[in-house]
Amino acid sequence: MIRPLAAEAFGTFWLVLGGCGSAVLAAAFPEVGIGLLGVSLAFGLTVLTMAYAVGGISGGHFNPAVSLGLALAGRFEMRSLIPYWVAQVVGAVAAAAVLYLIVAGKADFVGGGGFASNGYGIASPGGFSLTSALVTEVVLTAFFLIVILGSTSKTVPAGFAPIAIGLCLTLIHLVSIPVTNTSVNPARSTGVALFADGPALAQVWLFWAAPLIGAAIGALIWRTLLSDD
Repeated sequence: MIRPLAAEAFGTFWLVLGGCGSAVLAAAFPEVGIGLLGVSLAFGLTVLTMAYAVGGISGGHFNPAVSLGLALAGRFEMRSLIPYWVAQVVGAVAAAAVLYLIVAGKADFVGGGGFASNGYGIASPGGFSLTSALVTEVVLTAFFLIVILGSTSKTVPAGFAPIAIGLCLTLIHLVSIPVTNTSVNPARSTGVALFADGPALAQVWLFWAAPLIGAAIGALIWRTLLSDD
């Protein structure tokens, strides 16, 4: 298990450092900020690049919800679920710590602020409610799992799945950054919440519950309606 767990930790590290790092450091940088579109693309690129780099070792989950969905769809051993979750959270926390160290080096640093954390209510970028956040995260995670299961099925050309998955994650961010700052990934939410100011840590429960529920729904839809395995 050492190599797969290391691959998951490194992949999740890259997702948080690249995705959340783009939001914290570059989204609104004076004159050349990358904005919502750039941050969305950054998250997609982290998954695409690491899926090609280490996906052959671990399956390229980098997300507890994805691991759960794949297990429920019969594509992943349930007994490996908790070790994968631990590796993913460790990678996310390590990346958030590195990002915080970088941010703390800025001359006018006074705290991490929102630190690309996820939230609802006062912590939502657009002021959306808990219900809006719940529905958004459940539905988008379910579709994320359907795209993952479909693009990695035996009936599609091999080798292109990381592109579809990366672009799907980009699209998910384009839709949901205003609502929750986009999670669909409990490890990503946990890592940055530990360093964020405000209610992020108190609200992180939703960003475990909703993606896991969404992943289960996506796996169920795939197995009962779409799969031809």
